[in-house]
Amino acid sequence: MSDPEVLVRDYFAACSRGDVAGVAGSFCPDAVVYDTNHRPIRGAEAIAAFFAKVRDRSGGATWHVDTYVGDEHAAAIEWTMLVPGDGETVAVRGSEHYEFADGRIRQIRQYWTYDPDNPAVGLRDYPYDEDPRFHAANPGRMSDRSTPDRP
Repeated sequence: MSDPEVLVRDYFAACSRGDVAGVAGSFCPDAVVYDTNHRPIRGAEAIAAFFAKVRDRSGGATWHVDTYVGDEHAAAIEWTMLVPGDGETVAVRGSEHYEFADGRIRQIRQYWTYDPDNPAVGLRDYPYDEDPRFHAANPGRMSDRSTPDRP
């Protein structure tokens, strides 16, 4: 079996390159991605097409694994998606839980919040700028784009 952490990092790199074949090859043919913001995406080809569409629609988003904890069967990660904007890069942050089978991703459960009015989402008041785990995906001015207080 391949190293699951390498598999996840390679999948994120393929998403960032817009490599549809690379994304599809990371998944079992009948894989499913569950998400808090949209219906499940079923099948390796559909998953690859979805992330290519997200990348194209965002003007070239890149995905970054910030933390990884796992074994050969399951993993949990924190991630950052950097979205180019009008002179500013926006960081969208979330977490995912993975299940692996046959050296590929069988299932992902994604937890994050999509807010079109403030796309720079993450943990409220978390000091991302001070935490070295998030520096690789930190384009700079993230602390001034914190998630607004909500009841």
